[in-house]
Amino acid sequence: MSIGYLAFVLHAHLPFVRHPESDYVLEEEWLFEAITETYIPLLQVFEGLKRDGVDFKLTMSMTPPLVSMLRDPLLQERYDIHLAKLEELAEMEIDRNAHTGHMKYLAEHYAAEFNSVRQVWERCNHDLVGAFKGFLDSNNLDIITCGATHGYLPLMKMYPQAVWAQIQVACESYEEHFGRSPNGIWLPECAYYEGVERMVADAGVRYFITDGHGILYARPRPRFGTYAPIFTETGVAAFGRDHESSQQVWSSEVGYPGAPEYREFYRDLGWDAEYEYIKPYIMPNGQRKNVGIKYHKITGRGLGLSDKDLYDPYWAREKAAEHAGNFVYNRERQVEHLHGIMQRPPIIVSPYDAELFGHWWYEGPWFLNYLFRKSWFDQHTFEMTHLSDYLKAHPTQQVCRPSQSSWGFKGFHEYWLNDTNAWIYPHLHKAAERMIDLAKREPADDLEWRALNQAARELLLAQSSDWAFIMRTGTMVPYAVRRTRSHLMRFNKLREDILAGKIDSGWLEKVEAIDNIFPNVNYRVYRPL
Repeated sequence: MSIGYLAFVLHAHLPFVRHPESDYVLEEEWLFEAITETYIPLLQVFEGLKRDGVDFKLTMSMTPPLVSMLRDPLLQERYDIHLAKLEELAEMEIDRNAHTGHMKYLAEHYAAEFNSVRQVWERCNHDLVGAFKGFLDSNNLDIITCGATHGYLPLMKMYPQAVWAQIQVACESYEEHFGRSPNGIWLPECAYYEGVERMVADAGVRYFITDGHGILYARPRPRFGTYAPIFTETGVAAFGRDHESSQQVWSSEVGYPGAPEYREFYRDLGWDAEYEYIKPYIMPNGQRKNVGIKYHKITGRGLGLSDKDLYDPYWAREKAAEHAGNFVYNRERQVEHLHGIMQRPPIIVSPYDAELFGHWWYEGPWFLNYLFRKSWFDQHTFEMTHLSDYLKAHPTQQVCRPSQSSWGFKGFHEYWLNDTNAWIYPHLHKAAERMIDLAKREPADDLEWRALNQAARELLLAQSSDWAFIMRTGTMVPYAVRRTRSHLMRFNKLREDILAGKIDSGWLEKVEAIDNIFPNVNYRVYRPL
């Protein structure tokens, strides 16, 4: 009999990036890279586990923007072209390196990998959401939702209707795609403020995830720390992140991804290859970019990118197996120690960005595969569970009020509110006020109904925490600024047109085609609660 639980939680999210008005936008490749390197590799791991009789359990958020993009015919078509170019480039690399043994071996590795990705893509008829839903239906995955556009809820709490819209629209979107209500919600950036649990409860959601200090500083102090969920006064459960197991995986400094055998993320063929050779596979304007074929390993600390040794997938896979074994061993010891103190089964909740596994840490899906297998076959100390199953088995927990928190730098809100991005919030707040006011209207005709719904979409898209995050990190900042401004400008034009009774139907149709997320949104979600 096991004496504890391990719950892996993957947060699968990308901002809504879709540009039918342009033939090529680099940021659309965020999705294409994640499909190739994370989402399809995860499906391959899940399929292999099921095939071999491993009844794995995993909690996984799939945010509404990600689900919408994965099911969008335009983006599916563009991904198909993207994958075909990758396959073509890999075949060219085999020819180019025909007389260079190790490089040819690596080129063949990538050609085989892209071919296997193609097989999954074709087998599920381009519908990855449906493929993940199959594992939800078999109870291997507990797929949960998130804020509608990953809006940072504590920074909009002065407008409860705006928070409610983020939660309710997300739940409605989840039901449309998965045919049921979500059991849990990943609060965007794990950002909690006191009172949001009431809206989570009103939306019919059973639990949410917060950072460890959100539980540790709850009132009263939870008896079992983060090693048991707490129930809020609304009956909604809160699970806290375990710092030890999380750091062991995500940290490139002290965690597994920094091992010298693993693939170097920052050295890519798109920058290494001769310009004329690689030109058909980089940006149409001739600028270089990452193409996803990487020949070098991390090698050692302090080395420049030009000093890296060649990568070897065989030894990297061996290292991933070793690290999975080490992770299992550490969780066994952790569970034994905690069980001795608590005198009840602890639960260790280990949440990560899904894109860490495969995209940032190439060997991550191999690590997960070995982790599930070793946990299933090689030990009996803990049981891997997902959070819905855990709550069914353990319906009684301590009642506490969580502490305000996030999983960002320093644990509170400053990563999303600082001198790089503070300028956006007066505009977002004014737009929220105006949307709440617009929501009181009864539309005069179908055109006004469409304009009101599009105004709701534009506000939701402007509120995405991704734009403030990008401004703070300093990468792709012009794009994040442009997106924030464009959604706010569209919102304000829609409002002015609605109030003036002069809606430009042609312009509205174009905007509906570009920002087509939440086709069934109802602007009345912003009415006073």
